[in-house]
Amino acid sequence: MIVLNVFLNLLIDFLLNFLLCSLPSANKHKPWIETEYQGIVMENDNTVLLNPPLFALDKDAPLHYAGEICGFRVHNGPSGSGSVQFEAVVLDRSTGEGLVRSKEPLDCESQREHSFTIQAYDCGEGPDGVNSKKSHKATVHVRVNDVNEFSPVFVERRYEASVPEGRLFDRIVRVEALDADCSPQYSQICFYDIITPNVPFAIDNDGNIKNTEPLDSKRERVYTFWVTAFDCGKNRAQADAQVVVTVKPSCKPGWIGWTKRVEYTPGSGSIPLFPSLHLETCEETVWNIQATVELQTGHIGKGCDRDSYSDRSVRRLCGAVRGEVDLLPPPSPAANWTSALPTLPSSDSSLVFSFNGSNHVAVVPDSVVSALTGDHFTLQLWMRRGGANIQPAATQTRGNRKEEETIVCSTVKNDDSFSHYSLSVHGCRLSLFYWPDVSAARPVKFLWKLEQVCDSEWHHLSLSVQFPSVTLYVDGVTFDPALIHDNGAIPNPAARQRMFIGACWGENLDKNETQLHKTQNGYDMIRYVGGYHGLLSGVTVRPGSVEPHSVVECLYACREGLDFGDLETLGSGMKVHVNPSQSVLVLEGDDIESFNRAVQQVTYRNSLRFATPGVRPLKLTTSLRCFNEESCLSLKQLEGYLVVLQPDAPQISLSGVGPHLARPAPEFEGSRGVPLFPELRIVCSLSHAVNTAAQGMEGGALMSDAVAHTLDGCEVQPLGEELNPEREELLVDMDVVRERGLEIINTTAYIAITGAESISVYEDVLRSVRYRLAKGSARFERRFRLSCSEMNGRYTSNELTLEVNFLHSLDSLYHPSHLLASQQQFLHPSHHAGELSGHTLPNPHRNSVVPGAATVIIMVCVGFLVVMVILGVFRIRSIHRRGEGARGGAKEGSSQWDDSALTIIINPMESYESRMGISADTEAEGEEDEEGAESPDDTSDDQRIIIKKEGRDGNARRY
Repeated sequence: MIVLNVFLNLLIDFLLNFLLCSLPSANKHKPWIETEYQGIVMENDNTVLLNPPLFALDKDAPLHYAGEICGFRVHNGPSGSGSVQFEAVVLDRSTGEGLVRSKEPLDCESQREHSFTIQAYDCGEGPDGVNSKKSHKATVHVRVNDVNEFSPVFVERRYEASVPEGRLFDRIVRVEALDADCSPQYSQICFYDIITPNVPFAIDNDGNIKNTEPLDSKRERVYTFWVTAFDCGKNRAQADAQVVVTVKPSCKPGWIGWTKRVEYTPGSGSIPLFPSLHLETCEETVWNIQATVELQTGHIGKGCDRDSYSDRSVRRLCGAVRGEVDLLPPPSPAANWTSALPTLPSSDSSLVFSFNGSNHVAVVPDSVVSALTGDHFTLQLWMRRGGANIQPAATQTRGNRKEEETIVCSTVKNDDSFSHYSLSVHGCRLSLFYWPDVSAARPVKFLWKLEQVCDSEWHHLSLSVQFPSVTLYVDGVTFDPALIHDNGAIPNPAARQRMFIGACWGENLDKNETQLHKTQNGYDMIRYVGGYHGLLSGVTVRPGSVEPHSVVECLYACREGLDFGDLETLGSGMKVHVNPSQSVLVLEGDDIESFNRAVQQVTYRNSLRFATPGVRPLKLTTSLRCFNEESCLSLKQLEGYLVVLQPDAPQISLSGVGPHLARPAPEFEGSRGVPLFPELRIVCSLSHAVNTAAQGMEGGALMSDAVAHTLDGCEVQPLGEELNPEREELLVDMDVVRERGLEIINTTAYIAITGAESISVYEDVLRSVRYRLAKGSARFERRFRLSCSEMNGRYTSNELTLEVNFLHSLDSLYHPSHLLASQQQFLHPSHHAGELSGHTLPNPHRNSVVPGAATVIIMVCVGFLVVMVILGVFRIRSIHRRGEGARGGAKEGSSQWDDSALTIIINPMESYESRMGISADTEAEGEEDEEGAESPDDTSDDQRIIIKKEGRDGNARRY
């Protein structure tokens, strides 16, 4: 039975296989797979986990071969790389289960997503795969899962920050670390940590560091600590980062590095005023900065340091054309129209006159006005509105409608007509009213609107009129006028010549408003109108051609002031402006760093060789503009001062003139007199300390360099009593003085020569100074003192004293009146015995010399000497009478000598004559032996009488 069942089963299988094989086609269906698969693969694995799982189904199953899956094929995806990196294998042919895996390790960081297509195919109709069928293509998306293989890395190894003290900040500095892993899980930094213990700082998960308590710069100025980072896979940073926090003192907006005192050594050229100054804005955003630096030099003179020369001297130094007329000269007998005006002290020699707007008026004499004819002239002056007690410019009423204030009002005669002009100020306006012909022409007004007119500061005005052209220079800068033909009510000036300074004359006369003005014809009743209120100085008019522009610029040019070091160093957006007087410098910019660099380039320059020492006030005003105008910073004005140190003083040395000058009295009585300083030499040198240590010498040394200077005055003064104008005078070559443009004052008390000129010019003028005596003026000595100065008397020379000795003949001494006069002169109280050693005899062939003697010796000996002289005269006359009989028949050309040329010289001090190289002692002793002269007591050094008789043959004999 069992055998039968086995046989039947085998038979059935055989029949079935036979029937299948005998059919025409057994593989009727294609394999089937899903249309899309999502896969995940780890970086450290190659098997892809698909969702849904990979299974291929075939409806031909359970047929052998046709219903089985033989494999999967991978095709390129959209990126074109899927077929290269992945493959698919069949795990079970009957069930169609498959597996997708990578051929090589995958890197999430290089490519995180992969896409490709897969297709299944069956085994066909037989073992050789004949007629196999393929499924459709399914898309497979594979995502590479990340593995935490990287650690965090900080962007910077060192973080720095600075914070002001005393405050808590939400964030001082932020640190940042990055992770190279591709997944958010492992690439994100989960938290940071401060690994340095006991520091007053904390850090959050975003890397923001803040302080946990207020910081104190005094306790700790700099904090240094370390931080680390962790990713979400708990990997720590490879290297920790260092954090440095600097604690700044409490921030106060303003300038840092301001030095209140700045010293300047004359001759240093230019020096920076603010070498370390910078602006601190305390992190406030500023979009515009403007700083104004003011150097106040008005105290030095009228505006700035100009060598402290007077206005007249400055005009000469600037090469101005001569011929100007000073309308406000110093009061003197010759210029008395300014004597009633109050004056103020000035650092230079120019007087400053004050006008009160009412009765302070200077009426220029007609003799001066007559020289100012013509319609071409240059009017120059220094002006300061407001008077001595100056008010700030802000308090002045610029819109005030008061009448004009007249500075100069003048009517002059031009040939057969009269012209009139007046210079006035009104508020902040300057006007020139010009009437070329008061009888026919139409008046014209030139108007300028100037801030300089009403800012209560000194300003230099130069008005060049070459009608109809008018040019105005204010502080050396040209200003164009607005031309106005004035058709209003104009007071008609009388057709007469006159000029007022500080006001003008009115037309209507009122006894209550008039003042008496003295003229050549008596007194005029004048009403002053338009009185000027302020200060004036150096008011001059030069008729003729107008002043060149270069001269006007030189007259105002400042030798010291503010400057900018190097304009090429200015950053972008920076601007710099300096006013003409170089007393105000303005900087403007929008970048703080560039602005700080520009401020440090502001310099002070002084080109004077001998700068005026003293203090120059210095101010720095700053204005800021911020994006938030409400909270913008406001900086207070900084004040300091610049100290100009005392310069090395020049030494003015007068030499070449001996302390004594001896000449025969008749030479002084000549028409030209005797020159006092014929060989005068003037040398100016500068002594300064020199460091000689570098030259191998110990200590220092004083070096003296001869320099070219300009003197401004010399004075010759008689010592003792003043000159007697009836008997003596000092003469000067006026042609030389006028040619050089110098001024001279010649009085009985002194001769003063003034004006800025070179040393050689002053030498020529002083060498021409002569001393002259009237006929019969018996003097024995006269002393003079000479001194010079420069820089307006700031530096003076040594005082050169000269003693003049007058040599008299015996005839003059014989008369009692002459003896009495000579005795009075010898008793001069200022004579010194020690000066006799310095006598000079310009001509050694003179008859003889009587030098000055000491007062004490003269008082003792003069009486005795007079007696000896009288006895000697009688003795000579008796000898002469005895010789007349023997020479009765002598001819005129014989060798005998007469007494007509007899001269007796009193020699009080023989030592003086021996010093001068005259061997009088030996000759006198020899002759005394031959003639049987007086006893030795009568021929002592102090009392010897020398009798010289000059014969007709020219030979001299001594007794």
